[in-house]
Amino acid sequence: MKPGKISAICALIVLIISTAAFVDNRKASKAKSKTDYSKSTANSFAILELFTSEGCSSCPAADELLAKVQKEVGDKQIYVLAYHVDYWNRLGWKDSFSKAQFSKRQYQYSRQFAGQVYTPQVIINGKAECIGSDEPALKGAIQEAFETSGTVSLNFKGQQQSSQLNLDYQFSGNTNNSQLLIALVQKHAVSKVAAGENKGRTLAHAQIVRDLYTIDLPPSKKGTASIDLPTGFNTQDWEVIGLIQNSVTGEITAANRAAIGAAYL
Repeated sequence: MKPGKISAICALIVLIISTAAFVDNRKASKAKSKTDYSKSTANSFAILELFTSEGCSSCPAADELLAKVQKEVGDKQIYVLAYHVDYWNRLGWKDSFSKAQFSKRQYQYSRQFAGQVYTPQVIINGKAECIGSDEPALKGAIQEAFETSGTVSLNFKGQQQSSQLNLDYQFSGNTNNSQLLIALVQKHAVSKVAAGENKGRTLAHAQIVRDLYTIDLPPSKKGTASIDLPTGFNTQDWEVIGLIQNSVTGEITAANRAAIGAAYL
């Protein structure tokens, strides 16, 4: 066979192999983006803390991804908390959901992970972090969290009384150096952004943390607390999520939603 023909055949074989490898890689990448939420162990859970801002042009994609995850999980123990930070406010648009408290929480995490503060960022169970719009990385972290069985449990319920929420909680397991955090979460909101990087866009938000309370855990492993409720709070559009977090390591060891009884006057 002539050298020219041999070269052509070799080139064709290389092209076929390269194409097959490309297709296989695409399939593998697609598979990694899917999470089998059924493979959870006893007491396993995932807390996804998204640090975001209406002033950040990269954040809407992360907001959409976390909303997608929220819809996919059904009744699985996955909890989404979206914190709107305030350090973007100086760049032309003030995010009405932002609080300095949430920026401070992210800076605390940055010291733990020895990394930069950025948006959008997701912290998973206080132990791992990734770019908030990176679906394969996020779902991989959720899968890893689900493969770990928790050793701490948290149960709590609430009763609304006018503008107050009275909580009863109990917990078990090793909670040394830990605190109970209570997040008041607005499930949905829409904003029209008039300035900044997202000028002219209408943004949809999910699982917005509006207030975050910290409670010291009593030795009795049970207690009560009263927290202020924002105007317009109702059990259809809002929820209350609690988590137990080690204040030294940052690890979140338990999480749950409060069962809230009917309001009374």
